[in-house]
Amino acid sequence: MKVVRRAAFGLGPWGALLLLACAPGMIESQVPQQPAGVQNSQRAWQNWTLNCQGCHRPDGSGSSATTPSVAHTVSRFLGVDRGREYLARVPGVATSPLDDANLAELLNWMLWRFDPEHLPVNFRAFSATEVGELRKRPLRLEASQMRTELLAKADALAP
Repeated sequence: MKVVRRAAFGLGPWGALLLLACAPGMIESQVPQQPAGVQNSQRAWQNWTLNCQGCHRPDGSGSSATTPSVAHTVSRFLGVDRGREYLARVPGVATSPLDDANLAELLNWMLWRFDPEHLPVNFRAFSATEVGELRKRPLRLEASQMRTELLAKADALAP
């Protein structure tokens, strides 16, 4: 990656922008398969970049002070009661400007991209219909407490 950074500095702002535009293809080409519920991983990556990574960071690590991490955590919600519902109702998801189909695709991509190790073997992809229904009831102040409780349940189930 250091070579890429050096090359970007010599290209100026337009060259660096072109390099960033190509980055998803470079990242995605290293991934062996298309995740369930993702028709276009390039589009899902772009939706992540434009709508999520500003707070959750490019690597999904978030910020301990303001934004929870999704890295190595997000798929754990699928293993506990109400966890799936939680993922589609958190404020940043439920109030996203994306339509239901793109939002469902993005959720499925995030699970696969940031936490494949906890993705259940029997994973059922989010659908546009499911996301559309769940996001009608966005979580507000209770989101943080619900997250804590769900992750505690997931911890209790872990081997």
